[in-house]
Amino acid sequence: MASALKTRNALTRLLTAAAVLSGLVLSTAQAQAATPPLPEAPAATVALPVVDMEATVLAAQIDPRRPDSTLTPGAHDSVLAVEQALQARGLLDAKWVDGYFGTTTIAAYAAYQRSLGYSGLDANGLPGFSSLTALGQGRYTVTHQIGPGAKLQRDGYTVNTRTQAMLTEAERLLGFHLTLDQGSYNPGGDPTSAGTHDGGGVVDINVDGMTAGTRTSVALALRKVGFAAWVRNPTQGNWPWHIHAAAINDTDLATQAQNQTGDYYLGLNGLANHGADDGPRIAIQTWEEYQRTH
Repeated sequence: MASALKTRNALTRLLTAAAVLSGLVLSTAQAQAATPPLPEAPAATVALPVVDMEATVLAAQIDPRRPDSTLTPGAHDSVLAVEQALQARGLLDAKWVDGYFGTTTIAAYAAYQRSLGYSGLDANGLPGFSSLTALGQGRYTVTHQIGPGAKLQRDGYTVNTRTQAMLTEAERLLGFHLTLDQGSYNPGGDPTSAGTHDGGGVVDINVDGMTAGTRTSVALALRKVGFAAWVRNPTQGNWPWHIHAAAINDTDLATQAQNQTGDYYLGLNGLANHGADDGPRIAIQTWEEYQRTH
């Protein structure tokens, strides 16, 4: 009798334990069913290439003037991304997609600018921020944005904000005011200028009363802040003594002025004779490069 009682008690305990275990399993399953699944991790986004606008615009001035296919330092990857975007739009043949912003790429970029409805200086083949950004939609991002700024008056002539800032800094370095003989945005204003003043970024400085040493000092200060600047004399052309200065990387530069800034980087005088640079030699830099180091 005692043995049978022990057996029934053991069976009772076993059934109770099984019921408890079953409840735990059910509770766990219910809890899992009530818990929403964790969201899947988003797919990794692919970083777009970066186009350095400063380097790209600089290459667009220098590369077309080179006698060979030497690349502008620091510009290859940016120019390549721009050329690939032009190729994708059917504006540039694949053989020219090489990171070299030569005359063919200039023409293709100007065609793209015209396709956006731009004309005149806005379709000069020199990348501006708006066109460069539009071209890169979904293909690249733009860094180191540059632009000429608004137009204003100086000494009775038109210049842009960027040019004015550069002249002001050159005056600070020199310690005296510079007076203009000619400003920018002056198409046909002076036939002897050969169209260099048709766009932005270009000025002529009056040198009346300056000694030869002072003229050289002015050209040096202008070069330091980012101008391609030369002292011009009457033996070089039908003009009086003056200092001619073109702001490197001004995106409003007329084609003739673009050529001058490119020649300046190549050690030339910016004249039609392609003579050697006769001005004070310094490490060439743009206005933006100057600002970062001063």
